[in-house]
Amino acid sequence: MSENSNEEKLSFKEQILRDLERLKKEANEVEQTDDLFSTLAKPSEATSEKKEPSISEEELIAKSVAAVDQLIDNAPTVPERPVLVEEVPEEAAEEVQEEIPEAVREEVVESSQSIPEKEENNSIPTRVSVSYRAFDTVPEKETVNLASHNEELTSQEATEEADLPRRSRRETVKPAKKKKKSRLKGFLVTVLVLLILIGAGGFFGLRYAESALQPVDPSSKQYMSVQIPDGANTQEIGSVLEKSGVIKNGLVFTLYAKYKNYTGLKSGYYNLQKSMSVEDVIKELQKGGTPEPQEVALADLTIPEGYTLEQIAQTVGQLQGDFKEPLTAEAFLAKAQDETFIAQEVAKYPNLLESLPAKDSGVRYRLEGYLFPATYTIKESTTVESLIDSMLAAMDKNLSSHYAAIKEKNLTVNELLTIASLVEKEGAKTEDRKLIAGIFYNRLNLGMPLQSNIAILYAEGKLGQNISLSDDAAIDTSIDSPYNVYTKVGLMPGPVDSPSLDAIESSINQTKSEYLYFVANVQDGKVYYATTLEEHDRNVQEHINSKLPQSNSTN
Repeated sequence: MSENSNEEKLSFKEQILRDLERLKKEANEVEQTDDLFSTLAKPSEATSEKKEPSISEEELIAKSVAAVDQLIDNAPTVPERPVLVEEVPEEAAEEVQEEIPEAVREEVVESSQSIPEKEENNSIPTRVSVSYRAFDTVPEKETVNLASHNEELTSQEATEEADLPRRSRRETVKPAKKKKKSRLKGFLVTVLVLLILIGAGGFFGLRYAESALQPVDPSSKQYMSVQIPDGANTQEIGSVLEKSGVIKNGLVFTLYAKYKNYTGLKSGYYNLQKSMSVEDVIKELQKGGTPEPQEVALADLTIPEGYTLEQIAQTVGQLQGDFKEPLTAEAFLAKAQDETFIAQEVAKYPNLLESLPAKDSGVRYRLEGYLFPATYTIKESTTVESLIDSMLAAMDKNLSSHYAAIKEKNLTVNELLTIASLVEKEGAKTEDRKLIAGIFYNRLNLGMPLQSNIAILYAEGKLGQNISLSDDAAIDTSIDSPYNVYTKVGLMPGPVDSPSLDAIESSINQTKSEYLYFVANVQDGKVYYATTLEEHDRNVQEHINSKLPQSNSTN
């Protein structure tokens, strides 16, 4: 219902209330006048003339009400703004009643109740009660169902307003300022949520990048063969590595390489592991790959110079990895003494193994001294047999350029390696090794025993151990062994260790001198030379025995 309509009805209601108030006063005045007239008429009541009765209160109220009703009926109507029918609650009939102040309502009700009920025909018309909608009580005989009238009015108003445009009740009630505050609040909440999301994204993004730089599987021992194409840029390399499973994220790899300014990533074939970090992968790529795929290397085996065959076997037994067959020290020693295998290798490397000592020559191991000391790559397919074959092949390769010189010296490969195995242990420097090799040749040429403590230590099974000056001076030079070069003239039946290439070349290109004696301090490696036995004894006493609790002679 429109605001103008409400104001118009309110003015009508106020007019009606004023009329009722006026009628109430007139009724009181009439009542007082009647009392006065009755008092004055009592003395002459019998003789007074009968007067016509005055108008009653009911008639006055009825006439006033009828006039008001006529005024309301004839009042011009103003179109009201429609209200959605479904938004009008069931209590709509009471809205007008609630708009009238409580004090006015009570006064009007009391006025209506104070009017005496003389006749049925003089009761207040039903229309009056409907127009006011403010009376709580009406005369019993003229009871009106206000709810039914309200429903009729509501349905009538709804019918009249059905064709008019609808308006949301919520829009008319909600203040504009509240909308602005709600929008501002929503905007601030949105900004806060975005900031939180950005911060969380940055945090988790950093954590993800850090994780992407770590190995895919730190405990993995698996290798992958990866090919980096020629001309590939950093982004393409990262994509290849990610697809192969070597790294977690190619984009992180690219960004990290650019951030660290890593360059020189080379093409080729690489054997890479999942346990490698991005940093490790980049270092491998900087080294460069191979033109063709290579078998995956599982471990590196380093054989130090001067190791005996037993020491080599122990080193092999320390290898860790998933090999084709167990690489144990026992398996290594067994294969090194396998005559079928040795015959196979002799046929394969004739220049190297042509002079290999016979089994009944008194050698401890026939292949002693023939296994070249170096670092070997252990692959998945590596076996004990293939490993020994690789060591023999390395020795054959390193001697290939010296075979002719060995023959010129009227030496066999076995004799040269035997001399070189002693030179390896007696001297630490190349100059000393060449002088010692020359002394051995001088003694051999003169038919003198070599008198090398290294051969005695091998015979005792102590070579390769940590030998002190006292141990070296206390060796048993009377031991019954083919390796006792104190009691036997000439060379031992075979080498006592695997000599280095330096010791081999020093034995081929020895330094010629008049020296026949030398004594070496095993602690500091210094070597003292002499041409006569008396000079040699003085060297032994001064540089060896004087430093021992008991005096012993050597060499």
